[in-house]
Parts: sequence; structure tokens; C-alpha cells
Amino acid sequence: MIDDRATDPVAYLDQVAASAPGQGFKQRVLRLMELSPGHTVVDIGCGPGTDLGAMAAAVAPGGTVVGVDRDPMMVEVARSRLAGTAGVRVRHGDAHALPLADGIADRARTDRVLQHVDDPARALAEVRRMLRPGGRALLAEPDWDGLLIDSAEPELSRRLTRFIATEIVRNATVGRSLAGLCAGVGLAVRSVETHTPVLRDFGTADRLLGLRRNVRRAVRAGHLDGGAEEWIEAVAARPFLATFMMFLVTAEVA
Repeated sequence: MIDDRATDPVAYLDQVAASAPGQGFKQRVLRLMELSPGHTVVDIGCGPGTDLGAMAAAVAPGGTVVGVDRDPMMVEVARSRLAGTAGVRVRHGDAHALPLADGIADRARTDRVLQHVDDPARALAEVRRMLRPGGRALLAEPDWDGLLIDSAEPELSRRLTRFIATEIVRNATVGRSLAGLCAGVGLAVRSVETHTPVLRDFGTADRLLGLRRNVRRAVRAGHLDGGAEEWIEAVAARPFLATFMMFLVTAEVA
């Protein structure tokens, strides 16, 4: 039986953050940000505030961390979780029109946010506007064309990947475009990394990638036939492996 329940977005983000791939990735992000005491940091698309506390600790004493999210529920949860944490503020706002002054920030981060926005270039222009001279942006995005699922029927794996990349995620290949988008808004790219987390437990992959849920969506949309539901259960029953590509880009205001 394929689970067709809607995902709780807060619970989902908490699961991603708590997973082994999520933990390692977030540590790398923090290192690349090179946070120092006194910095002002803006986390664009902060969600339920998962990383605001760690950033606040890194910029203390004297630093400020501002979380911005367009979802009022996420803002409420983040404010509740970070209540009493020194140096943290959470604001409601859109990545395309950040509610912050020009040149206010030393550091800015977007983590798996640009894949969902209407206009990634416009959002990056806002990052550029908000950063001080010498300020750094850390941008982390997947490229869903690179989703690979080991299967006895690789064509079905390819069709599921194509469905996710064309029908589920708005900007599914933004990861590979980050460096070019940065250059287009006047940000100087300092580094580009790729990370390929390997998932060997189907349950974890299903929670993080929504495999069963997206198979059901693909069947409903006519991208996969009804046998795909049996196929994903066969994938779950055998030794499992899946991977995908993440791009990490650091860029600065010259």
C-alpha cells in the first residue's frame, strides 16, 4: 500500500536535518560560510529555524542572525523555537523582495530554497543587494536530473527521475546554474562543490525523497503505469541504493 498522506512540512524538514546526510551537509555549509563574532547573517528560507541557533552561536558575541521565510507557519514555529536565543530575529518575507535594507549583511544563505522560487535570478539579485562589500553568500541546491535509484528496471527509475525533475520541482536543475546566476547579478564566485549523499536504507530515502508518494503522483499523471506501485515495493524489498547531486556555491561581493 503506497502512503498518499500529505507530508507535514515541519516534520519533513526536521527529518532531513536529523538524517546522517543532512547533518554532514549542514556542517560543511557552516564551515564554508566562515562565520565570525559580530557578523550579521541572513538565512533566506529559514523554515522552522533549524539552523538559526548554530549560526547565532558562531557569530556570538555581538552578532545577529535574521531568519526570513514566506510561510507564516514556518515563521511562527521558528520564533517559538528560538524564543530567548540571543541575537536571533525571524521575519516574514519573500526571497524576491527581502524585508531588509541594502548592505546590511556580512553573510547570506539559501539552502534548497531557489529550487522552489518563481525567479532564482531575482532572488539572487536580492542577496546581492543586501550584502555588504566583501560579504559572502552560500547557496546550496540539488540537481534532480541527477537522482539515481538502483533497480532491476532502470527505465522505471529514469522515468521517475524525469517526472520529479519536470513535474514536481519548479527549478529542478538550478544547482548546475548557480555559478552562472551569481555572475549574472554581480556576485563573484569563489568556489563550487558537488556532494552526492548515498542512501542505502529505503525507509530513509522514502522519507527524504518521497519515493512512494511521487510514484503515486506519477501514476496519476500518466507518467508511469499502475505497475509502478509494485515496482517501488520491489525496490524497497531488495538491497537499496539511491543518490543525487547537490551543488554548493560560495560567492562574494567584490
